[in-house]
Amino acid sequence: MLIGIPKLISPELLKVLMEMGHGDELVLSDGNFPAASHARVLIRCDGHGIPELLEAILQLFPLDQYVERPLALMDVVVGDQVDTSIWKRYQQIVLQRTGQEARIELLERFEFYKRAKQAYAIVATGESAQYANIILKKGVITAQ
Repeated sequence: MLIGIPKLISPELLKVLMEMGHGDELVLSDGNFPAASHARVLIRCDGHGIPELLEAILQLFPLDQYVERPLALMDVVVGDQVDTSIWKRYQQIVLQRTGQEARIELLERFEFYKRAKQAYAIVATGESAQYANIILKKGVITAQ
C-alpha cells in the first residue's frame, strides 16, 4: 500500500495509469462489454462498479484539457429502453474531482467499439448498469 493511492487502484492499474501519456485513452467497461476481445491491455476489476473506479482514477489522472470532449460514452441504440442515470453520476464525479463540467461525447455503439480497440487499456468492471462504458482521454500535469 502507498499513501495517497485509493485502495481500488490495483498495482496493475497504477502501472498502466503511469505509463499512459497525453492523449492516450482508458476505457472503463461495464460487465456486458467485450473487453477481452477488444483490449490491447486488459485490467480486471471485477466486483467493482464504474462510478467508484472513476472517482478513484480521477484522483490521479488528469483529463485532457486540449480537446473539446475528453470523455466519451456509448450512445443508446435506437429502440433500447434503458436507464442512463449513471451518466449523471459520472458528471457529478467529474465536477467534484476536477472542478469543471464534464465535457462528454456520445458515440454510436460500433464507433465506441472501434475507439475502444485503439485505447491504451480497457478496465473490465463488474458494473451492471447498461451503457455504463466510458472512455477517458489523459491530459497533462502542469508544473506547480
